[in-house]
Amino acid sequence: MATAQLIHFVGSVPLDDPEAVLRVIGTSVGGHVCRIPDGETGVRKDWIRCIQQMLATHPDMEVDPTTPPIQWRQWDGLVLREIPQMRFKPGVDPAQVRYQTPYVEDATASFALFDKLQKAGTIPAGVKFQVCIPTPLAPGYNYVAPGARPGFIKGFGDHIVGVVEEIARRIPADRLAIQWDVCQEVLMWEGYYDVRPANYKEEIWEVLGRVGNAVPAPVELGYHLCYGSPKDEHLIQPKDAGNMVEMANGIFAAVRRPIQFLHMPVPKNRADAAYFEPLKGLKLPKGTALYLGLVHFDDAAGDDARLAMARRYVHVDGVSTECGWGRADPHRVPGYLDSLRRAAEELS
Repeated sequence: MATAQLIHFVGSVPLDDPEAVLRVIGTSVGGHVCRIPDGETGVRKDWIRCIQQMLATHPDMEVDPTTPPIQWRQWDGLVLREIPQMRFKPGVDPAQVRYQTPYVEDATASFALFDKLQKAGTIPAGVKFQVCIPTPLAPGYNYVAPGARPGFIKGFGDHIVGVVEEIARRIPADRLAIQWDVCQEVLMWEGYYDVRPANYKEEIWEVLGRVGNAVPAPVELGYHLCYGSPKDEHLIQPKDAGNMVEMANGIFAAVRRPIQFLHMPVPKNRADAAYFEPLKGLKLPKGTALYLGLVHFDDAAGDDARLAMARRYVHVDGVSTECGWGRADPHRVPGYLDSLRRAAEELS
């Protein structure tokens, strides 16, 4: 694989604005990347909290008093917050509800900065602009009561597909990459929620296939499998990579167009064979790059050990961190970049 594809950025970076993110990545590791995101600053800093806020004030929705809030728990049992569950107001047809999200306008504004910096040479030629978008299942599982969920997932899915189509109209397709952030689906697979549908696997594959197929070629397409990081730590610590392998293989079967990349996280304390061995069953399509999020802050020896063990079981195309950095200390950004650069040089 070319050097320019050895580092992948999941999305969020805790800097002031998109231009700061694009500049620091372009000048520090631009020669090792093929896609750069805008850092998900502003209202997207807390990932889908902006969607929660939109639903909380939506004229067609209300809190469901019959459904208790979801307790958002970290892996160690710490309750981070309680999330009220929304429903449609009586008489509302879910198919007629319209939603507002920031993704189109933010992508348009950030690409203008990206284009300026690329023309100036700050971002190397050939690097694509990466837009990271949550799937409709993310707010559906997180913010919507079970009774209203099917209608919401269908309607919000229509909205998100429209978002992708509009972004592809505004940004040249050969300079654009779309990454679907797959978090609530992973948590559902791991049994994180108290209740999950009997057909949750089929629902997840159907929805992830739908949104993947909605990305028009030649726009690049990728999936980031995620265990959440609201406090810069996973909500669940995976037993091994087995569930992610099963999920990914189902995604590959559901998506009819080429997939350019897949990202999977690796916890800091997992350099053991048991974590990586399920990757032998990953049915990675030809042309799909596998990025493993095995780089951790200031842990060069651990990064080397995780990479060495992973390569026993699967071809590793590139490295990343286990999730975005949006909730991390901004002062860690230079250290993360140094660690990624070092790991990429180790891999090359």
